[in-house]
Amino acid sequence: MTDQPASLSFFARFWLAWLCFWRCLVSREFAQAVLPTSKAYDAGQLAQLPSGGPAPTPPPRQEEVRPAPRPVELPPEREHASALSLLGMLQREGRFVDFLQENVSAFSDAEVGAAARIVHEGCRKVAQTYLTLERVLPQNEGDAVPVPVGFDAQRIRLTGNVAGQPPYNGVLRHHGWMTTAVKLPTVSPAIDPRVLAPAEVELS
Repeated sequence: MTDQPASLSFFARFWLAWLCFWRCLVSREFAQAVLPTSKAYDAGQLAQLPSGGPAPTPPPRQEEVRPAPRPVELPPEREHASALSLLGMLQREGRFVDFLQENVSAFSDAEVGAAARIVHEGCRKVAQTYLTLERVLPQNEGDAVPVPVGFDAQRIRLTGNVAGQPPYNGVLRHHGWMTTAVKLPTVSPAIDPRVLAPAEVELS
């Protein structure tokens, strides 16, 4: 059985009329909600409207769901432009790519050694200009070094008879290298990073 709403006093009706007046004046949504009741009253059909209980809560507005923008996929030469730029500098200063692409088996040891000296000087210049390199371990090769519990496997690679759990004691065979600073120049979008060295044409 549905409970009948309590009868409103004159002052309660006066206060409600005052509220409805101002709310209809300032709120289009409230006026649209009251309009069906006003029309039903004029048509003598007010009793047919549902009574009692609070007005139904309108469903929440569903915001338009827009798909997230897809990340821009760069071509490989743009994604790795810095690495290609470094390789280009090694070629420019030390003829590094030329040396790698050459079949050195056709040359004598003296000729390979002379070429390697040029490559070494140029590549060393590039590394010292754009990279700051430090040893992973400060000890010299051949020194006894401890390997503690929880050591960084990216910084220390174990060789030989690896058994059990750390700590270990071993002999340093290579101190390792790590980069502590990178000062590579930004690659301009107008430059094709795939070109490591341009072809040289001499005109007569």
